[in-house]
Amino acid sequence: MSEVQTTFTLNAETAIPAVGFGTYLISNEDAEGSIRSAIAAGYRHIDTASGYRNEETVGAGIRKGLEAEGLARADLFITAKLWPGNPAWGDAPKTGTQTIAECDASLSRLGIDHVDLYLIHAPYGGDLRLEQWRALLDLQASGKARAVGVSNFNESHLDEIALAGLPMPDANQIELHPWSQKPDLLAHMASHDIAPIAYSSLVPLSTWRTEPGQESAKTDEMKADGTAFQSMAEKYGVSEAQLLLRWGVQNGYAVLPKSLNPERMRQNLDLFSFAIDEADMAQMATMDRGDGVAWASGDPSK
Repeated sequence: MSEVQTTFTLNAETAIPAVGFGTYLISNEDAEGSIRSAIAAGYRHIDTASGYRNEETVGAGIRKGLEAEGLARADLFITAKLWPGNPAWGDAPKTGTQTIAECDASLSRLGIDHVDLYLIHAPYGGDLRLEQWRALLDLQASGKARAVGVSNFNESHLDEIALAGLPMPDANQIELHPWSQKPDLLAHMASHDIAPIAYSSLVPLSTWRTEPGQESAKTDEMKADGTAFQSMAEKYGVSEAQLLLRWGVQNGYAVLPKSLNPERMRQNLDLFSFAIDEADMAQMATMDRGDGVAWASGDPSK
C-alpha cells in the first residue's frame, strides 16, 4: 500500500491533519452534537466559517468534545474563515481594521484565543483584497492565527499577492474532486508552496446536496454518472465516499468530509487502511470536467 501523509505542512510551525470535519450546512440544532461525535470518532481537525452562522454551537461542541475525550485545545486543529463582503450582494468589502475585528468576533463565538488556520473565504474584496490579506498577516504575527490562507482564489488572485511583494498564503481551500481537478491552479500553487485543501470532495456521489434548499450546479451528465465510482469502491471494499476522500489525500490534499451519522463519520476518517492503485488513479485523472459546481468565485478581474 502506498504511503499517504496523515498531516500536510502549512508552514514551519504548522501542519494540518489530512482529514477534517466540515461544518457547512450543519444547523445550529445539530452542530454541537455532531462536533462532539466527530471528536469522539477521532477527528482532530474542525473546519468552520463565520459565513456558516454556526460558530457558537460549533465552539460549544468543540469544548464538550475535548472535555469528554480528555483532550487539550492543542490537540485540535481549528480552521475559521473571514467573510470578506460581496458588493454584488450589497455587502461592502471589509477593511483591514474590520478584518481584525471579524477574526476577534469569530474567536469569541468559538470560545478560543486563536485558530490554527484563518482564511479569506472568497476573493470578493476587490480593491480591499490586499488590505484584507495584510490584516491576516497581522493576525498571524499576533498569534491569533498559526497559519493564514485563502479560499476560492484563482491564479490571478494569487498573483496579485505576489506582485504586491507580500508573503504568500499558507493554503488555498478549493473545490477538488475527480470531476474538478484544477491542474493549472494546483501547479501555480505548488510553485508558491501553497498547500491545497479540498472541499466538496463528495460532489460525484449521487446523494450530494439533494436535500431541499441544497441545490447545486451539478449537470445532468454528472447526475447520470452517479455510479462511476461504484465498481472501484467495491474493488477496495470501501464506500464511494471513502474512495473519493482517499483520492484527495493520496493526491496530497487535506479533505473535509461532513456527516451527522457517527458510523459514516468513522468511515470517512478511515482512509489509511487502503490505497487506490496506479491504474485507477490514472483512470480518475481522465475524469476532469472543469471548474466544479459548488462555488462560483465571480469575475476574477474584480
